[in-house]
Amino acid sequence: MSRYLVEAEAEKMRLDVYLAGKNDLTRSRAEKLIREGCVRVDGETALKPGFVLRSGMTVELTLPEVRETPLLAQDLPLDVVYQDEDLAVVYKPSGMVVHPAAGNPDGTMVNALMMKLDGLSGIGGELRPGIVHRIDKDTSGLLLVAKNDRSHLMLSEQIKLHTVERAYQAIVIGRMRETEGDVSGAIGRHPTDRKKMAIVADGREAHTHWTAMEELRGATLIEARLTTGRTHQIRVHMASIGHPVLGDPVYGPKKSPYPVEGGQLLHAFRLGFIHPTTGEKMLFEAPPEPRFTHWLERLRVK
Repeated sequence: MSRYLVEAEAEKMRLDVYLAGKNDLTRSRAEKLIREGCVRVDGETALKPGFVLRSGMTVELTLPEVRETPLLAQDLPLDVVYQDEDLAVVYKPSGMVVHPAAGNPDGTMVNALMMKLDGLSGIGGELRPGIVHRIDKDTSGLLLVAKNDRSHLMLSEQIKLHTVERAYQAIVIGRMRETEGDVSGAIGRHPTDRKKMAIVADGREAHTHWTAMEELRGATLIEARLTTGRTHQIRVHMASIGHPVLGDPVYGPKKSPYPVEGGQLLHAFRLGFIHPTTGEKMLFEAPPEPRFTHWLERLRVK
């Protein structure tokens, strides 16, 4: 059990935000622990993630024991780009969900990892072993996986401090007026459509830097670099400036200018971080899938 005395600077802070900062947890993980009755405030079980703390309160967190996952290892297509005893870098194909959830009980990357790797951390929880960060189902590209709890904590800290390098390629609708730009806007749940994210006043800070790489017919190939990693961040930010990712069924126009199938043309092509054991700078790059390159060639100005 971990016990904390709420500091003066944490006055009026939400309970889930406070716990996430104290325990290297994601806010969603902290929220789940609160709802499961794992948190007590001044000796009383607290079940509301939005509970407002006051200076001098005592917060106690009891993490549940890591259970053996009931998930099955499945022999699914998954390219392991690199692995050692601490971590792995894998290439997730578009169309694959990262971890099991409602509607996707199996066939996920986690199921594939259990077959391909010789170990996964348990910090991510029973359904998310090894998962340090995620990318959307229809986004392809490089993903970092922790193979033990120590590595998971250290890699999560790098993500929290925004020192992990993550760069994406995307084909966005329309031609950019500038060669590069920045989009900042706090991201949270859409106020009326809970399946979508949006720029909202009470969202989490998010920043995206984009660079135009090539002008296409009615579109632009861009590189997008993240300093934060919010859900659907690039898709929301690019749509907010009038250049949604081509093929995006959620944030794109109702009638797409081109008949792209299979979701947004977005690819996580670069991943850089400091190795948690050796301290070495690790940098990986991977080309996009044929589906992406097909549209890139088709839209190129001849």
